[in-house]
Amino acid sequence: MVLTSYTQQPMQARALLLVNRNARRGQNDLSGAIAQLREAGFDLIEPPNSDPQSLSETIRRYAKQVDLVIIGGGDGTLNAAIEGLLDTQLPLGILPLGTANDLARTLGISTTLSDACEVIKSGRSERIDLGWVNGKHFFNVASLGLSVKITQQLSREIKRRWGVLAYAIAACQVLLKSVPFTAEIHANGESIRVRTVQIAIGNGRYYGGGMTVAADAAIDDQRLDLYSLEIKHWWQMVALLPNMRSGTHSSWSFVRSIASQEIELTTHRRYSINTDGELTTSTPARFRVIPKALVVLVP
Repeated sequence: MVLTSYTQQPMQARALLLVNRNARRGQNDLSGAIAQLREAGFDLIEPPNSDPQSLSETIRRYAKQVDLVIIGGGDGTLNAAIEGLLDTQLPLGILPLGTANDLARTLGISTTLSDACEVIKSGRSERIDLGWVNGKHFFNVASLGLSVKITQQLSREIKRRWGVLAYAIAACQVLLKSVPFTAEIHANGESIRVRTVQIAIGNGRYYGGGMTVAADAAIDDQRLDLYSLEIKHWWQMVALLPNMRSGTHSSWSFVRSIASQEIELTTHRRYSINTDGELTTSTPARFRVIPKALVVLVP
C-alpha cells in the first residue's frame, strides 16, 4: 500500500474515545491502552454510551470539542462510525478489538493494543478511499452469496470463542450447501452475465479475517476490485483458498476479476449484501468508490 501523506496530528490532542465493549477483545488490555493514551498526552472524552448504532451521532455531537476520534472495536464497529466521520472529517485512530480487524490489517496497524496506541500517538495522517453501495459506505468489502451465508452463521459467541478461525468454520458449514446464482455485472461499459456462488467488491485490501481482495489492491488506489467465484464443485473452493489468502485467485479460470470505479449488479431475485461484515442492503445494487474520503492514522 502506498499512501500519500496528508497531515500529522499534534502530540497533544483532545480525542473522542468510542469503544465497543462487546467486541471480542473489548475488555482485554483496554484499561492499559487508555492509560497509555493518557500518558501520551491525550485528553480523552469517553461518552457513557458507545452503542454501535449511535456512534455516528455521538461523533457529530462532540465534533467541535475534539481533534480526532479513537474507535476501539472490529470492522463492524468502524463501519457504524463512517457517516459521522464523513460529516465531521475528524481523523480516525483505531484500537483493533474485533475478530478479523481487516481495516487495521490493510492499514498496517498491529492488533497489539500498545502498538496501536503508539500509531495514534506518533503515526501519520493519511487519506483513504471508501466504497459505496446503495447509499451505504464501507471500508473493506461488499459481497453477496457465500459470504452472506457465512455472516449469518457467525454468532457473537462463535467469534468470541474461535476468533479468526470462526470464519473458516462457518465457511465449511455453508460451502457444501452452496447453490450458484445468476447475476448481471455492468462495469467499464460492458455487461456480463455470470453463474456464481459469490461476488465480492473490494475497496480495501483485506476482508474475512485476512483474505485478500486482489494482489495489487490498496485502500487509496481510487478503484473497486470485483471478483466472481464461478465454481461448479465445492472442492474447487477448497483448492482456491490459499490463492484467496494471497490475492492471486484471479489466476484460476473459474474466477472472474474486474477493476472499475463504478459497478452495477442485478439479479433475478433479491440477494442480501454484506458490507464490512454486516448485512446492510440488497440487489439490485450500484457500487462506486469515493476517493480520499477519510483521514486515518497509520504507522
